[in-house]
Amino acid sequence: MVRKWFPLVAICTGTFMLLIDVTIVNVALPDLARDLGTSFTQLQWVVDVYALGLASFVLGAGSLADLYGRRRVYLLGLVVFALASLACGLAPSAGWLIVARAVQGLGGAAMFATTIALIGTSYEGRDRGTAFGVWGAVVGAAAALGPILGGALTELSWRWIFFVNLPLSAVGVWLTLAVVEEWRRAGAPRPDVPGIALFTLGAGAVVFGLVQAAAGGWARPAAWGPPAGGLVVLAVWVAVERRRRAPMLDVRLFGSRSFSGIMLGALLLNAAAFASLIYTSLWLQSIEGLSPLEAGLVFIPLSAMSFVVAAFAGRRLQERPPRVVLAAGLVLVGTGALLLARVDAGASWTVLVPGLAVLGVGVGTANPTLASAALATVPREHSGMAAGAVNTSRQLGFAVGIAVLGSLFTTGAAGALRDGGVPEPSATASALSAGQAPQLLADAPPEARAGLADTFGLAYADGLSWVYLACGALGIAGGLAVAALVRAAPSSARSGGGSSAEAPAGERTGAAVRR
Repeated sequence: MVRKWFPLVAICTGTFMLLIDVTIVNVALPDLARDLGTSFTQLQWVVDVYALGLASFVLGAGSLADLYGRRRVYLLGLVVFALASLACGLAPSAGWLIVARAVQGLGGAAMFATTIALIGTSYEGRDRGTAFGVWGAVVGAAAALGPILGGALTELSWRWIFFVNLPLSAVGVWLTLAVVEEWRRAGAPRPDVPGIALFTLGAGAVVFGLVQAAAGGWARPAAWGPPAGGLVVLAVWVAVERRRRAPMLDVRLFGSRSFSGIMLGALLLNAAAFASLIYTSLWLQSIEGLSPLEAGLVFIPLSAMSFVVAAFAGRRLQERPPRVVLAAGLVLVGTGALLLARVDAGASWTVLVPGLAVLGVGVGTANPTLASAALATVPREHSGMAAGAVNTSRQLGFAVGIAVLGSLFTTGAAGALRDGGVPEPSATASALSAGQAPQLLADAPPEARAGLADTFGLAYADGLSWVYLACGALGIAGGLAVAALVRAAPSSARSGGGSSAEAPAGERTGAAVRR
């Protein structure tokens, strides 16, 4: 009886690692910046390039899994992820770290692309619903636990946030080889290389431009040129995908209002819930003076509430209409972000607790439902594609969210710095967002430090308020959009045992391959 859940343990081990690495670096950023001498733009890329790697390759990795075997691609992803984590931990410079994080994202994408499909082929009926509920709880907990674990490990060294992946990856490889069966899709098409390349180039260009704008404003061609070019490339990608016999993503699926609504909900959920955490962590350490561990512990309300709601209500939520569950979760996320916007220059970390708790309830409500809701909106033969699309939307929302919020933060902070008479307010705002407030104060004349510290505190609080208000608007707008677009799914699909949650027909008719 216990052994039947071993495959789920193996799958969730990889899922936990790859998702916790989305947020685990947040609390380590000030130490990392001091050690490697990073700029604000480089700090953003350390976080963003990993999410971008996940978003751009997860659909392509799903095609490889169908062709070569899901367990094989999952194992390959684990190995690449482990080696890239080692390279991250040994990084001597910011450039090295950014490249290693990109490779780590590709390995994570190979794992992420196969997790839902492996659960679908490992379990049936009520067990499948239970497995999806547990997996959803792990997804929510991993994203929320990142800052806490990151804070604890950073007390040793920021490099340990990457080294810790090595023993976990070893356990994941051993478990997967021992208990997970191999599956292939009969007659699977070749991977859509043009589609993968165009999507990666287009999404990367958009995010690159947004990051450049956050660092230096929108006046420069380096800020608005890449997003414009990226949107053109994405338009070409859509045209190419419509004409391919076996596209990485059948864009005609977006003709379904429900599918479009769920993809939009996934994108806005991660943008509203998690993209602000990088700026929160920097405020807690560089302005409030907390240690990395103390800053990580501040996020306990988010972690605890998201895990408790997903773990203990996940099964019941799966039985409710996805439209109601997702809309409610997104509105709760938006409400939590608006509560966080109460932060001001005189506030301490305690002002964040109510907002983080409500945010956690929203994440725990929405996360477990996203995957099964996406599967319920598409034909059975597109179930793997839908799972990959929802994961792509999650990570793209996170990557774009960080970049957009960076512009809002620097705008808000620069305004307060300008009012305070600080020279070069935009450059100072960028330095503040990179966690460099202590260094700026140390370089100032002793008699000016007290007043400058107050100005920095006010500027950071103003920038942070802009960030939280934007997240609140995104969450509530996402909830309204989901309520308007997503239609009720058949009860069999919502139960986790219906046809829409099952493996594609070809996979159930002799395509399974045992070790």
